[in-house]
Amino acid sequence: MSDTLKESLFEKLCQLQCHFTWVPQKDNIDFSDLKLRLQDSIQLGVKYQATSYNHLAFVNCQQGDYEEAIQNLKEAEKIWRENHKDEFERRSIITYGNFAWVHYHMGHLTEVQSYLDKLEMICKPLSDGPRYTAMIPEVYGEKGWSLMSSGAEYYEEAKECFAKALEQDSDNVEWNMGYATALYRLETISGVSENQEQSQPVKYLRRVLELDPDDMVAMVMLALKLQEFNEAEKANKLVEEALRKSPDLPYVLRYAAKFYRIARAFNFAVDLLMRALEFTPSSAFVHHQVGLCYRGKLLTLKRTAGSNYPDSAPLQLKAELISKCKYHFEKAFELRPSFIIAKLDFAGICLINSETDRAEEIYNSLLSLEDLAPDNKQALALQVGLFELHHKRSESNAIINLLKGLKIHHGSKQWKLCDSNLRKILTKQIERNPRNSKAFGVLGMVHQLAGEKDEAVECFEKALEYDPNNEEYLNALSELRPST
Repeated sequence: MSDTLKESLFEKLCQLQCHFTWVPQKDNIDFSDLKLRLQDSIQLGVKYQATSYNHLAFVNCQQGDYEEAIQNLKEAEKIWRENHKDEFERRSIITYGNFAWVHYHMGHLTEVQSYLDKLEMICKPLSDGPRYTAMIPEVYGEKGWSLMSSGAEYYEEAKECFAKALEQDSDNVEWNMGYATALYRLETISGVSENQEQSQPVKYLRRVLELDPDDMVAMVMLALKLQEFNEAEKANKLVEEALRKSPDLPYVLRYAAKFYRIARAFNFAVDLLMRALEFTPSSAFVHHQVGLCYRGKLLTLKRTAGSNYPDSAPLQLKAELISKCKYHFEKAFELRPSFIIAKLDFAGICLINSETDRAEEIYNSLLSLEDLAPDNKQALALQVGLFELHHKRSESNAIINLLKGLKIHHGSKQWKLCDSNLRKILTKQIERNPRNSKAFGVLGMVHQLAGEKDEAVECFEKALEYDPNNEEYLNALSELRPST
């Protein structure tokens, strides 16, 4: 076939709504990691398996495994036919779009045109807009799930996709669950502690349970939110009911384990996670969660008097817990090499075990990596900053790293910790030397990044008192002061 035809088909393919045209999915994505997580979700038998197969087809195609991608799409098509007979065509828009793109990559241009023809026939009665797609809830919804699988930096966009789906179909359980999940994850990152009445995740998780009282995943997620608001009795009842009704559903086990870990019932949490590992023995996420449980036990033990005495039972237990923490954190990043948080948690255990050099080696290797996701960059900056402060006794290096963290993801839990630690360090420096212009200047930056304009101006003015010609402070003041 001619190059002209190929170019014409490519232009049409670019009009589709599918994984191949959702540009963010191609940027900064670890496809090997994503593939493992999608395979996990399929193996766990989640409700929305077809969407996982669609996404997996995209990943396999990006990795050059075209035949496997075609098989993935056939599985998705089969699920749509079996489970969504009345809306099969609407559900197939993204699947057919992916089929067209995979065949294009394989050089099967006749098949590409065949799928474009199918899409045109399906979409024509559904939309007055693009010829080969239709912006209907099924498209917005699947895009939302896909973005959620791709990383934390896409949660906000995923939320917007589910919101658009709900505008057209407000009683759909799947879109409500997607919207609730996006809100839940965004709030987990930001650490926003609203009251229960104002909490959007609580509102939409309750809406899911109104529409489908048997959605046990929504039930344990709601329990975790209620736990945050100290509604212990209500939360406990929800978790118990979810475990009674779905004792072998891996996602219920995962969320329930997190609930009990937060409640400091570490042994029970480990038991649930070990059951989850029976279903997914290669789950980096579950191994990491087990490690967090053992770390919780370790930190509790550290606060117990006598744990540092030689030959004591607590000392032996401490060594055992350190070993278990290390095993599960290391297993997590062996299974998923891009699991930066697991590596940071492993380094943290090394510090507890006085293995400072090993921890520093891990930090240096992570600092040398390029294209880290913003949330991972921020977590690394925070932990390295605290390491420099408490173990290397270098306030200047601590400030450098904590400032890096402060410039990422405003309002997240890590951001708040960077902010609070910087203020403590700089306040102490100013107390030691009230003429410390540099400390005033950096504190001005901290206030500026926090949106505290008046405080920032005051600090920069103080800095200029002791360093009158500093261009950095002068420029900062000119930005902050209204023009006169």
